[in-house]
Amino acid sequence: MVIALVLLLLFFQVQTGVALTPGNIINIIQGNAYVLILAVGMVLVIIAGHIDLSVGSVAAFVGVVVAKLIQDGGVPPYLAILLGLAVAILVGAWQGFWVAVVGIPAFIVTLAGMLLFRGLNQVLGQSTTIPVPQQIIYFGTASLPEVGPNTGFNNLTVLLGLLGLALLVFVELRKRRNALRLGAPAGPVGAVIAKLVLLGAAILVATYLFASAPVGRSFPIAGIVLLLLVVVYAFVAAKTPLGRHIYAVGGNRAAAVLTGVNVRRVNFFVMTNMGFLAGVAAVVFIGRSTSSGPADGVGWELDAIAAVFIGGAAVSGGIGTVVASVIGGLVIAVLNNGLQLLGVQADITQVIKGLVLLLAVALDVYNKSQGKPSIIGLVMRGLRRDPRTGQDGPPPAQQPAAEPPLSSTRS
Repeated sequence: MVIALVLLLLFFQVQTGVALTPGNIINIIQGNAYVLILAVGMVLVIIAGHIDLSVGSVAAFVGVVVAKLIQDGGVPPYLAILLGLAVAILVGAWQGFWVAVVGIPAFIVTLAGMLLFRGLNQVLGQSTTIPVPQQIIYFGTASLPEVGPNTGFNNLTVLLGLLGLALLVFVELRKRRNALRLGAPAGPVGAVIAKLVLLGAAILVATYLFASAPVGRSFPIAGIVLLLLVVVYAFVAAKTPLGRHIYAVGGNRAAAVLTGVNVRRVNFFVMTNMGFLAGVAAVVFIGRSTSSGPADGVGWELDAIAAVFIGGAAVSGGIGTVVASVIGGLVIAVLNNGLQLLGVQADITQVIKGLVLLLAVALDVYNKSQGKPSIIGLVMRGLRRDPRTGQDGPPPAQQPAAEPPLSSTRS
């Protein structure tokens, strides 16, 4: 999927001449950060075997709560953000209760939530646009500040890129060292070097584009929020017992119960966490749009779900990663941006996006049905850890049809 993302950028650069300019790349991140944040939470929901149709409405509701607290309640902006996030967590816990404790399928609970919180957004906001102060706008439109000597680049963005490059090298070398220590297949050295060179080059090019933007514009604050969330949630999903329990519940619920996994607790967590991230997305969005409005959040759930599936998550649960879902979201964002630069009409853009999503998932499902490794899984090898084998990459081809029927994995 990284390759697909790079090819899309190069294609639109050749066609438009502006796709890879610093200003356009910054606009892509700022304009789509809220969807990428939602994808971070949605992938955990889908890995656990559920789906959340309410994230757009929840985000719209939280956005209007924050705006009303500031405008009518006189609450300081930063306190209003904290209160808004608390409301988002309560909303997530409300939906988690019905899913985890009562046992209603998440599809039904969140469908009801979509209607409920959309209505509450209209009632509380009285279907009007409510402006937000500069402190909120900062999260949606600001960039890293200019500090240090004049190098011709944004120094903080350069530092961020170098840290990302160092983290990439550290993670890959540590992964290989651990594989060798445990006697697991570590792959050829040449493949590791090629991967480091390609991903490292992508990080350096991105760093150059962001750092060379005009003074006052560099890597966006919304992107910083997204990066922090990706690092934290990728770690939780891959390295903690909670993450392994989420994969276990989505991959085989019956087996998870037999091994002592508290399924109710896992389901409650993923739904509550989704509410929290919807709140974060709401703050970033109303900051970007400088106001909260009645049309906020419409269709966001579909974009987040599409990002997760394009990123290689399995419809039946148990498979998917945070990083891959964000990359899937970036593919949609670049597709949107490039088609807009080409002057393609919005209705045709929707058609193309729908076909891309259908083709990506269809190819993956077809290969799995043939007992072959997932194409998306192969592309994303190294970006995910398979929960059944404990190793990186997709499960071996000689173990097809290991997942139980969908009906038996849902709570």
